[in-house]
Amino acid sequence: MTDGYDLAVVGAGIVGLGVALAAARQGKRVVVLERNPQAIGASIRNFGFVTVSGQRAGDHWARAMRSRDIWAEIVNEAGIAVHHRGLLMPARRDEAATVLEAFLKTPMGRDCRLITHAEAADMVPSLRIEPVQSILYSPHELRVESADALPRLAAWLTHKHGVEIRWRTAVRAIDGHRIETSRGPVHADAVAVCPGDDFSTLYPERIAAHNLRVCTLQMLRVAPGRTTPFRAAVMSDMSLARYEGFAALPEADALAKRLDSEQAESRAAGVHLIAVQSADGSLVVGDSHVYGDAQQPFASERFDQLILDEFDRVFDLPERTVSRRWIGTYASSHEHTVLVDRPEDHIRIVLVTGGTGASTGFALGEQVIDDLYGSESVMKRVAG
Repeated sequence: MTDGYDLAVVGAGIVGLGVALAAARQGKRVVVLERNPQAIGASIRNFGFVTVSGQRAGDHWARAMRSRDIWAEIVNEAGIAVHHRGLLMPARRDEAATVLEAFLKTPMGRDCRLITHAEAADMVPSLRIEPVQSILYSPHELRVESADALPRLAAWLTHKHGVEIRWRTAVRAIDGHRIETSRGPVHADAVAVCPGDDFSTLYPERIAAHNLRVCTLQMLRVAPGRTTPFRAAVMSDMSLARYEGFAALPEADALAKRLDSEQAESRAAGVHLIAVQSADGSLVVGDSHVYGDAQQPFASERFDQLILDEFDRVFDLPERTVSRRWIGTYASSHEHTVLVDRPEDHIRIVLVTGGTGASTGFALGEQVIDDLYGSESVMKRVAG
């Protein structure tokens, strides 16, 4: 253990580990400082779904594509299981089918295609085919189990890249190159602060200037009642009206208006549908979205029911039961998908501000290291 590093990363969530990986690949000596004994926040309370199709067009979609590629590079070496790949988006309404057709004409539709009902039923036999109008298949996505993947990723960073991770180490202050922690000072040439939705501990005045909110979401683990394979993740019409890569298309306006009329309560609760499968056959299903200044302390039974109602519209699994329920939170912004703030030349505050850390964190990490180290980092990455 040493107290002098090229880079100190504050926070061992997926964004912090993404920054650490990018720096370690550039030959930097890296320490990660995490106040908890293990990852317990948004990075494990999620779908473990690396989503590409549906991300905001432009830089964020490109970050998702790059992050997916990095996941694909490291999963085998890090011992991280990929439970399934790809995404099905069945359009149950004419307006949703129009959105899919428009999406396929954009650069984001590359390698995606409309598939037949029979192809979809082969991938996900429990999918309700009627009254589906059309079905989009995206090959880009992959699904990991976050609660297993994050510890394996952290262990692999230490074993493969020599990244030191100090758990149970709270960072109290940063003064130049000196980092005051609950276990003594650490010195680093550069610092990346990855606070998740903690807006108060470090640089609160810098973070406050960006008008961030905390999004609280509800998720479920569903036991399907009978063996049913998922060979791809599944979303629904509600997702087409929420994920910006679809919802920002002009053709999505008509779908949003129809959903506002037909499912107003769900829309107000920010409910849409993602369903992915775990190794034991159970499904992770969600989610709802409530925005405020802090995490909502109590879950809403009604929100869970709205999620399950949408699930039952899309899947034919009458014997399904709920085996677990939980709350997640993440930083949210109207303006940004990611935020990189520069309080000093050698310090970056790094946040994903739309709940897409697993999908975009690795690429964001590369961008942060390029920003910190400039042409030196870019040339090393290209050469590598």
